[in-house]
Amino acid sequence: MSRKADSFKTQTIKIDRQQLGDNQFIPAVELLRSGEVVGFPTETVYGLGGLITRPEAIGKIFEAKNRPPDNPLIVHISDFQMLDELVLELPRGAEKLCRKFWPGPLTVLFKKSPLVPEIVTAGLSTVAVRMPSHQVARKLIELAGAPVAAPSANLSGRPSPTTAEHVYHDLKGKIPLIIDGGKSELGVESTVIDLDRDPPVLLRPGGLNYEELQQLIPQLELVERGSKNDDNLPGELIERPTTPGLKYKHYSPKAYLILIEKPMARTAGYLTKIWEKYHQKEKRVGWIHTSGKIELPEEIKQDSRTSVVDLTPAGKLDSREHDSKLVARELFASLRALDNKGSEVIVVEGIGYEKEGLAVMNRLKKAASEII
Repeated sequence: MSRKADSFKTQTIKIDRQQLGDNQFIPAVELLRSGEVVGFPTETVYGLGGLITRPEAIGKIFEAKNRPPDNPLIVHISDFQMLDELVLELPRGAEKLCRKFWPGPLTVLFKKSPLVPEIVTAGLSTVAVRMPSHQVARKLIELAGAPVAAPSANLSGRPSPTTAEHVYHDLKGKIPLIIDGGKSELGVESTVIDLDRDPPVLLRPGGLNYEELQQLIPQLELVERGSKNDDNLPGELIERPTTPGLKYKHYSPKAYLILIEKPMARTAGYLTKIWEKYHQKEKRVGWIHTSGKIELPEEIKQDSRTSVVDLTPAGKLDSREHDSKLVARELFASLRALDNKGSEVIVVEGIGYEKEGLAVMNRLKKAASEII
């Protein structure tokens, strides 16, 4: 039976990752063990978790998020013993890869064991697994005593949450508890790879850079939709995705989102031209400025109907074109902030595809209403 949208008075508890005490986790652990769901922090974004040993909890995740049932979830673990329980076999190179990058923002596909309910994997034979590096997340999973299935703790399609406040905004009344463990350090979801394909495939760029993975897996291919190799994604992955982020539109603000991708469009004159189009229509414009080599024109900065978020390397002209770590960390929060200010149109200056830029541009392409 469906739960009403206001079934809960959603509570938030703060836990300092530097001062972890088992007693602080008692409310969350009791809820998880009873088949409920909990919002919790990770180093990437906040997750909405339920124990995989309680399939009814997994159903509540889909319901709270309004998430399509064919969109599989990532299972989070606290140690390698949990991995042994989840998988039938390790792909070649998987142990070396996981030992190097776990705990951290890497998700790997494995052949699933019978312990993993089909509702978690959307009926697929594979399960996506990661071990978060956030101490609060790992402690929660450890004390709960079972792996936790968790997508991002937002309404499906909306920008991912990087603070407990974002989770509360989207899911208040829909879930009983949110753990506030501070702001997510990375700001974009985990990187997802499939080692069973030949050559191995990066399915979703994220918090672990492609360049770092290539050092260990030189043959790793980029085939993620929304990246530069967008047309290479195998058709079966579009129709029956093995991991989140492959099929549906994601990360979108309420406003009409314009992504400036082409370098030739990232000039002061061109930015002014775009702004003037919507200024003349008396639209409220949100602007995310990323280029450290371009001074944002004064008419844009001074307009009362325009809200500017400055994500340039030093908040001023700089020798670097952009700071990909900064943009990744602040992207989703910036989109939410501009939505909250009533922006009808949001313009984002795109960045290069190197390092964190690959994940940033992937998210923006999926969110965009228009790409220039």
